Amino acid sequence: MSSTATTTRERVPSALRERLSDAVSQLAAAGALIVIFIFLSIVSPAFLTANNLFNVGVQISVTAIIAVGMTMVIITAGIDLSVGSVAALSGVAGALTMVNMGFPTILGILAGVVIGAVAGAVNGFWVTVADLPPFIATLGMLTAAQGLVFVISNGVAVFGAPSSFRLLGQGAVGPVPIPIIALIVVALAGYFVLSRTKLGRYSYAIGSNPEAARLSGIPVKRYLMIVYIISGALAGFGGMIAASQVNSGQPNYGIGLELYVIASAVIGGASLFGGRGTVAGTLIGAFLIALIQDGSVLLGINTFYQQIIIGIVVWLAVYWDQLRRKKLQAESE
Repeated sequence: MSSTATTTRERVPSALRERLSDAVSQLAAAGALIVIFIFLSIVSPAFLTANNLFNVGVQISVTAIIAVGMTMVIITAGIDLSVGSVAALSGVAGALTMVNMGFPTILGILAGVVIGAVAGAVNGFWVTVADLPPFIATLGMLTAAQGLVFVISNGVAVFGAPSSFRLLGQGAVGPVPIPIIALIVVALAGYFVLSRTKLGRYSYAIGSNPEAARLSGIPVKRYLMIVYIISGALAGFGGMIAASQVNSGQPNYGIGLELYVIASAVIGGASLFGGRGTVAGTLIGAFLIALIQDGSVLLGINTFYQQIIIGIVVWLAVYWDQLRRKKLQAESE
């Protein structure tokens, strides 16, 4: 009895310390977001306008939507490097179904999402069945999807989609752009999945200790497959929104997009070592990146500096995560 009580007392503070550490990471990102928001409000009169703020939301919507799926993958201690290429493939293929096959807009959008989900399932197959490291499995998909999108499009943009297709990326409900509404819906769904469902609980368990999760009866491979399918489907949905914004399928779209998606999750507190991450944190990271990009444009700063700044922020976020993990491990010993 005494031993059990002692173990319980040790576990509770450890769990509490982890939650506090996660909260601190998100608060740090949120603090940086607030500071940049206030700074831009002061130095640029054009920043704090409804038009500009809605534009920021629209511009980051695709990245943030895909980042929700990436967060789930990272929580399982995985990575999906293929989301940019899958988004491009889905956008082009979805546009082709409408232009060449006569699909109505809804079915064309759904086709793009399904293609993304299939790509995610292929990633999941290599990770779960072939036991390839996620980095290698999704790097292969990145290259394969890049090649496939140029094969099916002959390297040229796909024009001629129905005018109704524009609504997904350019329409609005009242004053609120549809891409922002889509982001809100996806974010709420992602929050619900991670905090209220078996998939969410098992994802955290798998990321924290996959062997312990397996021994406790969790079908690890099944849930990893589901997570990669969700990531691919959201990449496909993001690709369809991006295609709708220009009313065409662009084979060159998505190059480097995966870096911003991963950065959004990491800056928001997701651990590349697995077991940690939240949708709220990812949204904070995505909007932090969006404000850096928007502020650079408003202040006339060379756009190449955006990449330098974001790279430095990612370094700091990962370094902080390493320090946090080492401290928690030391306290638990």
